[in-house]
Amino acid sequence: MNRFVEHHRDSIRFSYSCFDRMICNGSLQQFQHTKRAGTIVWFLRTQRQAPPLTRAYFAKISRDYHEWLTHYAQEKGIDIVEPPDDIRREDWVEPYYQQLGKRHGVAVILKAREPERIAVHFAKYNKIAVERRFVNLYYFYLQDPQCGRMFLRLCPYFPFNIRIWLNGHNWLACRLQQEGIAFSKIGNMFTACDDPQRLQELSDAFAPADVLQPVDAWMPQLLTFFSDEERQQNYRHVLYMAQMEYCHNVIFHQRAAADRLFDRLMDNSRGLGHPDKLAIVFGRCHFRPDTRTGEIVLKMTNKRTPVLCSRYKSTSIKQYLRDGAGLRTESASYQLNDLSIKKNVNNLPKLRQAFATANDRFLQVQQDVLTSYVDRGQLQQLRQPSISATGRRVPGLRLDDPRLMAVLQALTCFAYLAGKGCFRTKDLLADVHRTLGTPHFTLSQLRYDLSKLRGKGLLVRLPGTQSYQLTPEGYRIAILYLKLYQRVYAPLTAGIRDPIPDDNEVLTSRQTKLDRLYRVVDRAVSKLTSHLRMAA
Repeated sequence: MNRFVEHHRDSIRFSYSCFDRMICNGSLQQFQHTKRAGTIVWFLRTQRQAPPLTRAYFAKISRDYHEWLTHYAQEKGIDIVEPPDDIRREDWVEPYYQQLGKRHGVAVILKAREPERIAVHFAKYNKIAVERRFVNLYYFYLQDPQCGRMFLRLCPYFPFNIRIWLNGHNWLACRLQQEGIAFSKIGNMFTACDDPQRLQELSDAFAPADVLQPVDAWMPQLLTFFSDEERQQNYRHVLYMAQMEYCHNVIFHQRAAADRLFDRLMDNSRGLGHPDKLAIVFGRCHFRPDTRTGEIVLKMTNKRTPVLCSRYKSTSIKQYLRDGAGLRTESASYQLNDLSIKKNVNNLPKLRQAFATANDRFLQVQQDVLTSYVDRGQLQQLRQPSISATGRRVPGLRLDDPRLMAVLQALTCFAYLAGKGCFRTKDLLADVHRTLGTPHFTLSQLRYDLSKLRGKGLLVRLPGTQSYQLTPEGYRIAILYLKLYQRVYAPLTAGIRDPIPDDNEVLTSRQTKLDRLYRVVDRAVSKLTSHLRMAA
């Protein structure tokens, strides 16, 4: 458990890490040489007994596929549509998925004109080369039995390059359903799970074979150009990781706790994006800081969600509240060379380790910034009823109650702090009358209010006497609520009632100015209680 989760454990329901969005490019490596296309010529002439390889021949290959796909879609009752340019495709295909229901198969096929590498014939030189051209590509939006919703983009031009999009949350949802583990999922995040430990175990078990499996299952159905015998001869697509995301999700009991915490993170995380610090986060010890990269920025999505985002070359780390359910810390990379990891999908375990370590480091650094003074529910605990050590029910403290504020003001009068620092109940009554401005406050009401303070450990009765004394903690909290605004005393209460010992090890230079000021206030009150001989 990292220090971030440890600090906020009382507010956290559960947490988990998993791959999120994954985009892999697939190609037949035998046919990918840009200038030396001898393998393409050899394959088509020896395997297919092709006529002279001209532009018309390659056009016929693509035309045959277009015709086959049109017939296939009509037979299966699948729409082939061209989406508008200004839409989010994931939302646009949702009605087709709704129509498909829980059945497995193709929900819809999108047709889009985009750049892709295809085999091109140059008549002037009678040469074959693999060049990038704008062509019509097909997006197959699938409901896979093992991976859930995904899409496979296929280029209908030789050598038929592909792109596959998967989501780790969809894959995990399929695993949980197969094992009969109940869960709730809002958007792209699990908000509840009957077995969080098993959820993490399944996530850690995600392997390269789970990425290759849907490709091996769907390609024979969607690309009939290659025969089964040719596939067995290794004419199969090899996958390379193009865009990978790995996230750590912290699910809170209440959204308010997550909102308060993220507000602090937005205030205090601006310095985390310095290049030298991000190099440490991503484990690049020999990276030379460059002021042109690495700065942290606050972005706003189309759905008005604030996102803390910082980049290290083509690799980034983001943090935001996902669907109001939890805090997501997400590492993503568009160029794995940044992390010295090769793109082949077989290196997926190495990438998981690098991303998981980066997310953990990022949270550790943030907690070193925040230290103890973040509201983690201690103020709310004071407001809730509790059971004392003797089994008596103690009502909660309503800290905005005028009666309670009047009692606290009376308790902190210098007359009751000097000398032995104790008082009897009847000694306070006149002071409370003056503060409330009413003579109708009775001694029994005062005893009731004092009993609540005793039940919360803020007031103690001296053994063998009828006298009471504020505890050092009680005095500090009384001063706090009397003198400071509500937006300030909630985080201070967290630091007073539930400090984290490890925070003392954090260097002062690594703390924000706000946390240093909190420590000044805390230490000043401690010195005052010690001078008055009230220290525990």
